[in-house]
Formats: sequence, C-alpha cells, structure tokens
Amino acid sequence: MAENQDNITPAANEAKAPEAKSSRAHRSQKVGTVASDKMQKTVIVRVDRSVKHSKYRRYVRRTSKFMAHDELGATVGDRVRIVETRPLSARKRWRVVEIVQKAAK
Repeated sequence: MAENQDNITPAANEAKAPEAKSSRAHRSQKVGTVASDKMQKTVIVRVDRSVKHSKYRRYVRRTSKFMAHDELGATVGDRVRIVETRPLSARKRWRVVEIVQKAAK
C-alpha cells in the first residue's frame, strides 16, 4: 500500500487538491436593499423578485425581508449582497458580504 503512494507524482497530487477545496456546499446569495439599520451589527434587507401571476399572467413584485449580520456598516438604502450562513440568532441566518452600491444622500 505504501509503495503505491510513493509512486504518485506531484502533478497527480495537485490534480486532487481542487476537489478538496470544493467540499463546502454552494451557499445561496441574494442582492437587496437595506430597509432598517436600527440594530447593532444587524440590518434588515428587502429582496424584491418578479413572479408571474398564475391567473392574470402579469408579473407581480414580491418582497421578502431577511435579517442579516452586518460587519461592514451598511445604512438604509444601500444595495447589499447577502449570503446564507449558520444560524446566528433566532431569526438571523444571513450575512452581508458586500455593499454593492451606497445610498445617495
């Protein structure tokens, strides 16, 4: 068994390395607008999406609000990218990873 591992070339080891890095599952990302920043290190992000109405066949805007952990200091009106993470509190399961666009003041 040990003889087989000695015969492996360094190129074969490098080929296996990228597989080990991708062991984490894909994390969901969303882009939305900060609706509230009144809490410490937490913002409420409003994410809009367009859904076709089943009866009228028109597009209707649907809104979801997510509580996200914010270390970057986002303020109301900023466009932010949030990513899924482990539960941080009772309702907080998202984290702000990037401020896409600052709010116009």
